[in-house]
Amino acid sequence: MADHDEDDYRGPATVRTDDREVAVEVVLRGHFQPIDGRFHWYGRVSAHDEVAEFAANRKTPVLLSTPGGEAPGTLSDPDPWGRYRITGTGRPPFPIPTEVDD
Repeated sequence: MADHDEDDYRGPATVRTDDREVAVEVVLRGHFQPIDGRFHWYGRVSAHDEVAEFAANRKTPVLLSTPGGEAPGTLSDPDPWGRYRITGTGRPPFPIPTEVDD
């Protein structure tokens, strides 16, 4: 199985701050955390000079939008390839598959 088979969403997104909007690519995953009763989502934002400029290696609140929705999140540390980690709680910016047992 390839690594991307585990992704909940991989594709285009928009990262917004109060005064900027940047088109990026993201890889996102998420899971329900029974300890706090919330859905936690997380992933990486593709390397982008504008994102690096406004994130500036510090925690930065953003609004992340995908074709499936939008949600507030926080950019944090960049990895060695310049991709920023993003995390959020609550409804994610991508659809969550749901299954109903009979």
